[in-house]
Amino acid sequence: MDKQLILVLGPTAVGKTDYAIELARKYSSPVISCDSRQIFTEMRIGTAPPSEDQLRQVRHYFIFSNSVSEYYSAGRYEVEAMALLTRLFKEHDRLVMAGGSGLYADALCYGLDDFPPADQELRKKLTDRALNEGLEVLARELKEADPESWASIDLSNRQRVVRALEVTLSTGRKFSSFKSSPRKSRPFGIERLCLTLPREELYRRINMRTEKMFEAGLVDEVRSLAPYRNMPALRTVGYREVFDYLDGHISLDETIALVQRNTRHYAKRQITWFAPVEKKISL
Repeated sequence: MDKQLILVLGPTAVGKTDYAIELARKYSSPVISCDSRQIFTEMRIGTAPPSEDQLRQVRHYFIFSNSVSEYYSAGRYEVEAMALLTRLFKEHDRLVMAGGSGLYADALCYGLDDFPPADQELRKKLTDRALNEGLEVLARELKEADPESWASIDLSNRQRVVRALEVTLSTGRKFSSFKSSPRKSRPFGIERLCLTLPREELYRRINMRTEKMFEAGLVDEVRSLAPYRNMPALRTVGYREVFDYLDGHISLDETIALVQRNTRHYAKRQITWFAPVEKKISL
């Protein structure tokens, strides 16, 4: 195809932003973000968005474009990103997209699967159990019922764990089995690149970046978002742990260590999600 989307994928802290900017400058392209958290304007520290200098180098889309007070989904991203690409491809032959949100990337590349409607009663029961018994209990049940979903989704995200278990229990089919509907065709070619680093170096970067987030004021950022703490966007690594600290459940040192550990676990799940990508680039 004449038009080509270059999609830069990889785990958190691997270096996607710098790599994408380099490609964007090469092709005179903007960078379209494919990140489910950097889209929120109030989350400027804990999501590790591009720096002000990086944002100045090339035009970015879907960075700080929406408020955390509103619900945003992969389905909405698919629609809005496709509309943006349609417009930008009128001026560009190559466009660069970058991010680590596997669900958003798949929504854009292939379209979302036709999942069954929500079972609201079962969802409420599972959500109550997650709150009372702990999300880890539901995650273990998901691992037993659907190990494929357990290995690929963010297990610290209550909404996603509950949804996967809800679909599995209500339909008798694994949540992962619904990811098999025909892929939507796109009017442009897609080249998927997956950046990789040695595990030790990736973990070192994650640990250092976490410390810098706290030095930059992550606790104050999370405190300012307390009115929205039940929104899905804030049930994520870096925010959930700090809310526990602000509630007096853990110390600051424990909070930092937990964010580092949970971010490493998240990176492992991202690596699993992007494993099928054929073109790997070692940094």
